[in-house]
Amino acid sequence: MPYAIRMHEAGGPEVLKWEEVEVADPGEGEIRLRQTAAGLNFADTKRRGDTTQTLDQPVIPGGEGAGVVQAVGAGVSEIKVGRRIAYVGVPGSYAEERVIPAAAAIPLPDGISDEIAAAMMLKGMTAHMLLFKSYLVAKGDTILVHAAAGGVGSILCQWAKHLGATVIGTVSSAEKAKLIVKLGCDHAINYASENFEERVKDITGGDGVAAVYDSIGKDT
Repeated sequence: MPYAIRMHEAGGPEVLKWEEVEVADPGEGEIRLRQTAAGLNFADTKRRGDTTQTLDQPVIPGGEGAGVVQAVGAGVSEIKVGRRIAYVGVPGSYAEERVIPAAAAIPLPDGISDEIAAAMMLKGMTAHMLLFKSYLVAKGDTILVHAAAGGVGSILCQWAKHLGATVIGTVSSAEKAKLIVKLGCDHAINYASENFEERVKDITGGDGVAAVYDSIGKDT
């Protein structure tokens, strides 16, 4: 039988247990996945530590992952057995095997590893929402990204630069400032030692920026 990390109660890391689990055959519109990687997010730890919740049954944490399709259910034609896929938004990813809706599966190209795919799904889709839905970033725009060295921020910086924007990033250390410059930031501001508001005014000439983003995926 496959194993999964389960929690029977909320609390610290000690509540996570490595246990055998039964995995059903995929039903209509579903696929069975042999997972090779699972994404880990801060939100997972927050949910794990929420002692106000009552667990009626063991819970498998996690919401994104990647792996290889083992079986497909009735009505599934586009996803084939043996296909590498990734997904996000389906609770229960801390597992060796699992069943998910086929509609949630995103086929992976050869150039993207399972580990990268599992780690980037939630952050990448958040970045996409911010760049194309919250505000449509275009060539010539100037945007400000807070926590630019974080998971969402690092993707935002690279993507926005690719779109032709001028990217200003804020970070908490000189080391992170060097990192975001490598990721495409035109201007790195260390808010631990600089007044980022004054720096932004200097950089933009007082004209301001087209959009401001923070590290948890909200436009501010």
